[in-house]
Amino acid sequence: MADAVSEESGTTGDQHSPSSDLEKNKNNTMAEGSTLTQRMEISVTEAEKRNGKNAVNMQETFTVYLIETRPMAAIAEGHNPAPDSLWRRYSEFELLRHYLFVTYPFIIVPPLPEKRAEFVWHKLSADNMDPDFVERRRVGLENFLLRVASHLVLSNDKILFHFLTEEHGWKEVVYDTGFQDKADSRIRALSATFRVKSPDKRFTETKHYSDELQSHTSQVLRTRARVADRLYGVYKVHANYGRVFSEWSAIEKEMGDGLQSAGHHMDARYAASIDDILEDEEHYADQLKEYLFFAEALRAVCRKHELSQFELEVASQDLISKKQQREELATGMFRAFSFKGMTNKLFGQETPEQREAKLKLLEEQIVEGEDAVKDKTVECEEHVKAAWVDMQRFKEQKDRDLREALYRYALMQISMCKKGIQVWGNAKECFQKM
Repeated sequence: MADAVSEESGTTGDQHSPSSDLEKNKNNTMAEGSTLTQRMEISVTEAEKRNGKNAVNMQETFTVYLIETRPMAAIAEGHNPAPDSLWRRYSEFELLRHYLFVTYPFIIVPPLPEKRAEFVWHKLSADNMDPDFVERRRVGLENFLLRVASHLVLSNDKILFHFLTEEHGWKEVVYDTGFQDKADSRIRALSATFRVKSPDKRFTETKHYSDELQSHTSQVLRTRARVADRLYGVYKVHANYGRVFSEWSAIEKEMGDGLQSAGHHMDARYAASIDDILEDEEHYADQLKEYLFFAEALRAVCRKHELSQFELEVASQDLISKKQQREELATGMFRAFSFKGMTNKLFGQETPEQREAKLKLLEEQIVEGEDAVKDKTVECEEHVKAAWVDMQRFKEQKDRDLREALYRYALMQISMCKKGIQVWGNAKECFQKM
């Protein structure tokens, strides 16, 4: 990524134009602060299971999450106002992210936490209603909101503010933007197979990097799940020491107390500690999972650039073709194997009036084509500038987050080993006293 993402700078964008959003965003920054997190405290404080009816009038059980917000200005002044709060379903978070994904094609939109548990070791439930999973998802949803609300562009989108502050009617505001029509056409386009003739090497390298990032993080998560399974088994087997030493102590007079105490350390302290250890480990696994999903968001930005470049190339080729047709029609000299040349041989020359009418139509189409090429060129250039700014931001964020997560994971493993050493040290003392 360090090689793929350069230090280029450019503008950031709006749901319509990156350059126009830059100016609007500067105004927002000066008037209200650069990001929403500087103006509002945001948290997802609890989750609650509810029953209701779905779209086809069937009973369903679902989870809702309580979002609380407070103005930072009041907190800075020493006040402690009661937070404004509202409940949101996971599907509403999905709608918000989908809107941001479509509206800001040049931004690596933060991912949501997983809908169903992946890369889990055997003791964890994959049920999305499991309390532990719901709690991890609550933390992930809060992290998603904080990432969006701290982004220089995304944080100033009015839809995000509606999502956080308007319990009812915010969906209507989303759909009124017309983003769904744009989403449907863009999804169809992105699903199509096309080949760019002159790909941007930087985006090609970044897309390759996103594939590698996704591959490596998934392998790390699978390895971690296997290690957790084996570690859990090893620790739990130590509980047998407690039973065996207790039975053994019953036939020993001088050694009995030492055996009983050592067995207690192995059973009640060592074997039992693995549950809390692996539960804490899930926090670090979730951080890696976030970047597993971030890789897909990064690849989507590259894919959208390819689509923009492809549309520019198609428009340019169409314009060249129209100009060639105009030249042939005006001079009467056609290429040997052109369609026009063949029709002339088969059906004879056109009348001057017919030729004039076709020339006039071609002139209009060429003007439209030139405008289309100009618009596509600007769109493509703005996407490149804005996307590379956000990719640089993402690179710095990724390096910082993963370095911190892996560092803390190592510290946690060191702490776990120290606790194990302490338990074995206590057992050693018990053996010495026998």
